Amino acid sequence: MKIKALFLDRDGVINIDYGYVYKIENFKFNSGIFELLRFFTQKGYKLFIVTNQSGIGRGYYSQEEFISLTKWMLDEFKKREIYIESVEYCNHAPEESCNCRKPKTGMIDNILSKYNIDLENSWLIGDKQSDIDLAHNSSIGHTVSIGERKIINSSLSFSTILDFKRYLEENQDRII
Repeated sequence: MKIKALFLDRDGVINIDYGYVYKIENFKFNSGIFELLRFFTQKGYKLFIVTNQSGIGRGYYSQEEFISLTKWMLDEFKKREIYIESVEYCNHAPEESCNCRKPKTGMIDNILSKYNIDLENSWLIGDKQSDIDLAHNSSIGHTVSIGERKIINSSLSFSTILDFKRYLEENQDRII
């Protein structure tokens, strides 16, 4: 049986994007993210994080620092009974032309090799054009852009995670 998935970018979606966030003291969860993830979980979705982390490839922080922050973040979710199936990340600098850097599909391909996902009925939430392009390149059925950037081809667009959460509460029967 295929599962529905919610794919999330990290910086700008899960947490406030201050640019190359790799220290716990600089990691601030976006308002409404816990409630949003609980909502999707209650609707039967599995949660996945897909994040470009070029700061590793650029030497701004180490892979160990990223892994340490990720473990802390996942523990914070678990404390709130939110379970992330996996965290996929691209640690390459943009000029390395890897297959895993969004909008290329390597991270989604890796998830699909382990999980039987109904992409047509799944969602991706991102705050950059490359996130939304990843969803289209991977045939993910629904997309949400967050923030004030102009992003094209997104199914829905909201200024904040909290705004999206409120929209879902009011329209859940029509869209989920």
